[in-house]
Amino acid sequence: MIKVHQWIASCFGIGFIKGGGTIAAIAGCVAWWLVQRDGIFDKGMIAVTVLITVIGVWSATKVEPQWGEDSSRVVIDELAGMYISLLFIPVTIKWIVIGLILFRFFDIVKPMYIRKAETLPGGWGVMTDDVLAGVYSNLVLQVIIYVF
Repeated sequence: MIKVHQWIASCFGIGFIKGGGTIAAIAGCVAWWLVQRDGIFDKGMIAVTVLITVIGVWSATKVEPQWGEDSSRVVIDELAGMYISLLFIPVTIKWIVIGLILFRFFDIVKPMYIRKAETLPGGWGVMTDDVLAGVYSNLVLQVIIYVF
C-alpha cells in the first residue's frame, strides 16, 4: 500500500512513469498556466511554491529508506523547481515553455553548484538541486525578458 508521503513524493504517481521528472515539470507548467492564464502573476503562487518545496523535503526524506537515495520516483522536486523557474515571469505559453526548457537544461546538466547540492542529506539534497536549477532558470528568463 502506498503511503501519503509516497503519493506526495511521486506527485500522485507521476514518478512511477518513465520520464517522470519531465512529465512532472510539464504537469506543473500546465497547472501554473491554468491557475493564472489571465497573464497576471498571482502572489499566492509564492506560497504554493514554498509549500511544495517544504513538503517535498519532508516526503523525499520519508521515502528514502524504502526507495533509495534520490530515487527517480521522487518528482516533487521537479515540480518545485519548475514553479521557482516561473515565479515573477509573465504567464504566457511562450515564457512557460522557455522556462520549462531552461529548467530541464539546468536540472540535467547541473552546472554551478547544482550537482554539489545533491550531497546534502535526505530530502534536502533531493530538493535543493532542483531549487537551484529553478533559480538559475528564473534568472536567465528574467534577463531574456528584459532584453526582449
